[in-house]
Amino acid sequence: MITSTANHQVKQMIQFNKKGKHRNAQDIFVVEGVKMFSEAPRERIVKAYFSESYVEKQLQGKLLEDISCEVVEDSIFKNMCDTQTPQGVLCLVRQYHYSLKELLQKENPLLLVLENIQDPGNLGTMIRTAEGAGVDGVILSPDCVDIYNPKTIRSTMGSIYRVPFFLADDLQGILKELRQEGIHTFAACLKESKSYEKGDYTKGTAFLLGNESNGLSLELAAGADTRIRIPMEGKLESLNVSIASAILLYEACRQRR
Repeated sequence: MITSTANHQVKQMIQFNKKGKHRNAQDIFVVEGVKMFSEAPRERIVKAYFSESYVEKQLQGKLLEDISCEVVEDSIFKNMCDTQTPQGVLCLVRQYHYSLKELLQKENPLLLVLENIQDPGNLGTMIRTAEGAGVDGVILSPDCVDIYNPKTIRSTMGSIYRVPFFLADDLQGILKELRQEGIHTFAACLKESKSYEKGDYTKGTAFLLGNESNGLSLELAAGADTRIRIPMEGKLESLNVSIASAILLYEACRQRR
């Protein structure tokens, strides 16, 4: 049992929670919580850690035999977690690596393209929404928040295991590739745009959404096939980007049904 904060694994876990470069160097990400742990593919779990009290109450003192795991004293376990109220379970999972080709395998794919998203909660929520709406893949610009940020992972509520994503070097280049594949791109922006309700999303479709404060860059919006907006009442200028993505994706989902 791990009983000291001086333990190498405790120090390493703290670094994994704080810094993406440490996660990437080991090709892993951190998962916290009972639900997220239970949904993690067993073959991708590198190692699991359980608090002493969790083992006593939930596992009746018996560790799982199908994965490598350690028991950690409760007070030490809290230091290893990113949350204020740990559930007693955390694990290291191997990172996913998808190609753009994998996201385009299905006929008439539905895609979400994200530029410079900075809030990990927003990114995680959009990945979760993407699964619910039947999205075939999420494409992210290089300046988006780390998809393996612990807050992003928690916000996906398990969808990180099931929604393919691609980390693009250049979104302008991605737009050209999508066009070559017959996928129509719709940029969510306010200027020179039409209501999203007038769009046809039954064929290959990619929705482009941008930064929480500034929206899509002018260059990316100009490169899209069509500009769309979500009509709003009152004095609002915009919606939260994760809310906007849900409206657009579920309209596409509705049309495809």
